[in-house]
Amino acid sequence: MTASSIENHQHLKGLLMHLVAIGGSDAGISAALRARELDPSAEVTVVVADAYPNFSICGIPYYISGEVTHWSNLAHRTYADLEATGMSLRLDTLATSIDVDGRRLGLRDKDGIESWLAYDELVVGTGAVPVRPPIAGLDDLGIGDGVHLLHSMGDTFALTDSLDRIRPRTALIVGAGYVGLEMAEGLTTRGIAVTQVEMLPEVLPTVDPELGALVHAELARHGVDVHTDSTVTRISRTDNGPSRLRVEGIGPHDQLLGWDVDLVLAVVGVRPDTELLVRAGASTGARGAVIVDETMATGRPHVWAAGDCVVTHHRLLGGTYLPLGTTAHKQGRVAGENALGGRARFAGSLGTQVVKVFDLVAARTGLREHEARTAGYTPLTSQARPDDHKAYYPGAQPITIRVTGDARTGKLLGAQLIGARGTETAKRVDTFATALFHGMTVDGMSELDLSYTPPLGSPWDAVQMAAQAWVRQHQLATQRAALRSTGSIMTR
Repeated sequence: MTASSIENHQHLKGLLMHLVAIGGSDAGISAALRARELDPSAEVTVVVADAYPNFSICGIPYYISGEVTHWSNLAHRTYADLEATGMSLRLDTLATSIDVDGRRLGLRDKDGIESWLAYDELVVGTGAVPVRPPIAGLDDLGIGDGVHLLHSMGDTFALTDSLDRIRPRTALIVGAGYVGLEMAEGLTTRGIAVTQVEMLPEVLPTVDPELGALVHAELARHGVDVHTDSTVTRISRTDNGPSRLRVEGIGPHDQLLGWDVDLVLAVVGVRPDTELLVRAGASTGARGAVIVDETMATGRPHVWAAGDCVVTHHRLLGGTYLPLGTTAHKQGRVAGENALGGRARFAGSLGTQVVKVFDLVAARTGLREHEARTAGYTPLTSQARPDDHKAYYPGAQPITIRVTGDARTGKLLGAQLIGARGTETAKRVDTFATALFHGMTVDGMSELDLSYTPPLGSPWDAVQMAAQAWVRQHQLATQRAALRSTGSIMTR
């Protein structure tokens, strides 16, 4: 929506229009901010289940490590900043039900008092909740007091309380995805000996195992004891003291595993928090997430949804579930605009992600080969290790880059990158993401006008050298596929 249309837009719903957003994280706050930006006359209320609106959940590992010195620094905006925009915040208030026909939201405050809040338009951003792994003894021990999940500020305070009180020397992390890896670094930085257990064949399973192995080696280099192809089966107290825990598991070839540790952290993923929307009649799709269209409409009148509770439109896959903060911000903004009568559309995600693990950076965007094949493409992948800048300038380091393209069309389908911190790996994956967004071919990446100076790059940037390696390796295959598709050559 353009600035010139805002004045007319203010009359779409009337001056007394009341927008209610559920959720104090990325989607809910983004919707509220966009609504207030477009229509300062609109009444906007944000219902937040806890007391921490607009906090960066992604920053929690860096507070645990001590790099972020105080938890309050995790706030994107303070309570006062948010109120200054004109929105009203209802903190420590749980949304319990949606009366779709009556356009009102059931609430319960921290004292247990229930009430109704009327709305003209509702944006639901309830997000996701951590998956509780099926580990024997976990329910008996309870979460807290040395055994922890990690997803909210409440989880964070419970963990820091254990760290301060128990002063653990050893910890075990169940899961080696993004948060698990960040927490392995964070706890190691605190001087805690970390064991990490991952049920899949390699850590960081969002990249190919050969690249995950590079991350595995970085963990080991910093003293993390990594066990892959392994599953934690039981947690129990031991007789070695009130804070000691016995963790049992099964490794490769049914090997029995066991560890005595002071702290256990389970970070094995999330699932969409959809109960409120489902009870209001919304439909669900991938991974149980609520189905929305590109306007973030739920199909229920005057009810929109965004963020980690909804199905994500992927530009190469269609509907999928891909909970990412960047996506939630964009979807929330679209929902907030359309709740006021706008015509915004969510352009779709490519699953662009990046993580720092000690001195290594791992990133990906688009599809890996097996994902592309499942989606109906004919993928081919190549790997290259170009330097991040000219070798004659001191400090040049290689970046391992895997490029996946379609054999029939030459279209870029995805990229994975592993490089040392300082190689601008995070920004280089963004170049691939931009090319993917605009449907470029792998070969077409060589035409991009990218910056160059010897201390920072090369005349052909690392992403272009990786693309050229793909073309050299697969040029004959793509040419034959193109001829075959036009019937210019005969096949047996």
